Amino acid sequence: MKAFSLLDTVVVSTDLPVEKLRKGSLGTVVETFDDASYLVEFANSEGVTYAMPVLTASQLIKGYQEPVDA
Repeated sequence: MKAFSLLDTVVVSTDLPVEKLRKGSLGTVVETFDDASYLVEFANSEGVTYAMPVLTASQLIKGYQEPVDA
């Protein structure tokens, strides 16, 4: 199973209507737990948090903001 680290940028891999998140929502890992789950903060463009669910690695994809070194 893939592991994420604190402050990793992640993307939700599926719609999560209970959390009011949709596939592709961008968040930041703010806490990691021993059972391979993660507290992820989702904030709007003004920095206001609108969701902070605990998600599993299978619900997340690592997001990248830098190109891969060739």
